[in-house]
Amino acid sequence: MASRKQLEVHSGDQTPQKWCISLGEEVFKRFISQGSPTVHKVFNEGSLFSPLLFGKFFDPSDAFPLWEFESDILLSNLRSSGQSTVDWSQTDQDYVLKAELPGVGNNVQVCVEKGKVVEISGQWKQQRESKTKDWRSGHWWEYGYVRRLELPEDADWRRIEASVSNDILIEVRIPKNLTVGDASQGNDAARKDSEVGGS
Repeated sequence: MASRKQLEVHSGDQTPQKWCISLGEEVFKRFISQGSPTVHKVFNEGSLFSPLLFGKFFDPSDAFPLWEFESDILLSNLRSSGQSTVDWSQTDQDYVLKAELPGVGNNVQVCVEKGKVVEISGQWKQQRESKTKDWRSGHWWEYGYVRRLELPEDADWRRIEASVSNDILIEVRIPKNLTVGDASQGNDAARKDSEVGGS
């Protein structure tokens, strides 16, 4: 039987210095070439947390506009080789992201930053005594993983839900703010009514 655990979605940035050190392509190549099997599991090409997920290098600590792209197109090479463990889509009501977690600890966190970015992160290795208090403030890839995604304009970030199934599959649901809507969904008339009524 599948186990499903709701995750708390945090808002408000408690660590302003997190992700301040970017992961560069050359640094990543060196890191992955010397990495353990755990490192390869966390950052393999088909992982949500891999800088190579989208076909070319992109630092996962930089916010990516995921919902501007179709998953079938962006991940076509990975899917054809059976490497992708990520999918995203949208319905009339919400945006959905599903991804396999690296399976190296069940401490995944979902945070919303300033209502504009959703961040999925977790720690795969405990940090030893360090000058920095938080693993996310330094060379974060040595201790954990992250994927930061820009929220679409019509996302209702206050109602984001996240859950993990069987400690390995994360699902993030981002409801659409239907009051923003677009004319093709019939919300234009409702918006005009509210503007007239609010004057």
